[in-house]
Amino acid sequence: MEKGTISINAQNIMPVIKKWLYSDKDIFLRELVSNGCDAIAKYKLIALKGDAPAEEDYRVDVIVDKEAGTLQIVDNGIGMTGEEVEKYICQVAFSGAEEFLKQYKPEEGENGGIIGHFGLGFYSAFMVSSKVVIDSLSWQAGAQAVRWTSEDGMTYDMEPSDRAERGTCITLYLNEDEKEFLDKYTVRGVLEKYCAFMPVPVYLSEVKKPEPPKEEEGEAKEDKPEEKPAEPEQINETTPLWLKRPSDCTDEEYREFYRKVFHDYEEPLFWIHLNAEYPFNLKGILYFPKIRNEFTASEGRVKLFSNQVFVADNIKEIIPEFLLLLKGAIDCPDLPLNVSRSFLQNDGYVKKLSAYITRKVADRLTGEFNTKREDYQKYWDDIHPFVKYGCIRDEKFYDRVKDAILFKTTTGEYLTVKEYGDRNFKDDKKTVFYASDPQRQAQMIQLYRDQDTDVVVLDTLIDNNFISFMEYSGKDGLTFRRVDASMEGLTEQGDSDEDTRKALEEKFRKALNQPELEVKLEKFKSSEMPAMITVEEQSRRFTEMAKQWGNGMGLPEKRALVLNAAHPLIEYLKTADAESDMTEMVCSQVLDLAEMSRQMLAPERMVAFLTRSNKLLTIFCTDK
Repeated sequence: MEKGTISINAQNIMPVIKKWLYSDKDIFLRELVSNGCDAIAKYKLIALKGDAPAEEDYRVDVIVDKEAGTLQIVDNGIGMTGEEVEKYICQVAFSGAEEFLKQYKPEEGENGGIIGHFGLGFYSAFMVSSKVVIDSLSWQAGAQAVRWTSEDGMTYDMEPSDRAERGTCITLYLNEDEKEFLDKYTVRGVLEKYCAFMPVPVYLSEVKKPEPPKEEEGEAKEDKPEEKPAEPEQINETTPLWLKRPSDCTDEEYREFYRKVFHDYEEPLFWIHLNAEYPFNLKGILYFPKIRNEFTASEGRVKLFSNQVFVADNIKEIIPEFLLLLKGAIDCPDLPLNVSRSFLQNDGYVKKLSAYITRKVADRLTGEFNTKREDYQKYWDDIHPFVKYGCIRDEKFYDRVKDAILFKTTTGEYLTVKEYGDRNFKDDKKTVFYASDPQRQAQMIQLYRDQDTDVVVLDTLIDNNFISFMEYSGKDGLTFRRVDASMEGLTEQGDSDEDTRKALEEKFRKALNQPELEVKLEKFKSSEMPAMITVEEQSRRFTEMAKQWGNGMGLPEKRALVLNAAHPLIEYLKTADAESDMTEMVCSQVLDLAEMSRQMLAPERMVAFLTRSNKLLTIFCTDK
């Protein structure tokens, strides 16, 4: 049996790294600044061990030189010797961080704030550069500064450097088609995106070509003034709010952080400060934004960080889909990232972390309800789409928040499921009556209120799905009926006159030219309405769902015209001539009025209704 080792040819692997390792080319700046922060973190550990003097002004500088076509990333960290450059830079995927941590072990369970793991981040520089130069001076006494130069990442030159300060300077000579990174404002945007909360101060400056001094006639020319970077501007905040203990943060600090990170000047409703060291090293802040309408519910953004380095927005493996309606920042140093630091590796740790975040959000919601119910009720109109969506997507989330789910009634009260049941459930029937358009359905709502039955408002896109979830999953054994779904509880008990019902049905079918129309005859408890249209609940839901998804398919709605046997108009129609124009007009008017109490009429039908109304009023006034 023959054994051997697999070799990697740099000429084959470098094009892959340059093109496919990172999803966005601007990530090179994140990687190089992160390497600078790592170099400083390593030096801090050495100083902590007493092997080197501590520094007061740790920093990473990013310097734009448009004239020279270069971008420099400079740190005053640990630096490298020539041997270390050959070891860490010239060996692709050799992790200097891993080796360093073996030698200088931080406290157990920590990584000393070191970000890098894979030894590949440096090579992202070749995504945008035609040449890369490293000048580095090691912290070790007597070390010689070294310069490493490469134009393709595959071949290099090494020589002594004139760098006199500890640390490393990486100079990128940018490709012609990457000159956008010579614009200071573009670079600032990239740094603010990825490095806004890195643990080491990050400064941005631009080399300005100075104006030559004006020469007076007869004066000798002075030497050319030296080009120097403009005053550096600190880009980042090294101690973001999520690193502080919740008890040390004020409400105004939370709001200011929200405005700064998300550029949203509308106040968040409330927030959750995650601060866990066990079972996860996790810190962060999640905000519940005010949802202006249903269509802004998808505008949330949860920023994921690893050791204060931005990874990506809305990583679904960590943040459950329904929590993406929130805004916030989560920092987890132990995230199992892949080599590009852009995506998570799928493992059990990630799933547990996601479940933990979900649980903390649910606990905060129930805590708000239990301790600040009055405030919670004020929030409910804004947060209910998020809560309901979360229940549909995750039954464990529902189990945790079910006691904090509220129904808003048409009178403006907020009731839990239990409170609604205590007031309205009768004869073991757990029916929740609701309105989807309280203004349009006001007359039918009044019928229920007259019977001391509360009607809840379920008028958003998520409500149809939430109702189905509550019913089909058997949660609490509830059934939901819209106010126009039946006459349950609204009619008097008694024998119905089937012959009269059939006669009225024939009159309506003929007058309206609707031979399939179903007509029922009941004695309403209220004498104000001549008729009501009922639509069987499930058939209506199927139809509405089909319309929502745009396919137009669905079962026909099971509709019925329920006539009020106690109303004078129905009494008139019992004996009216089926062939007369007046009978036709009254039948049409009764049907349209019943339809209008639940939804708008179609335009042509509304015109006919108004014309008929005017005609009936004219007849009434003339007869008088």
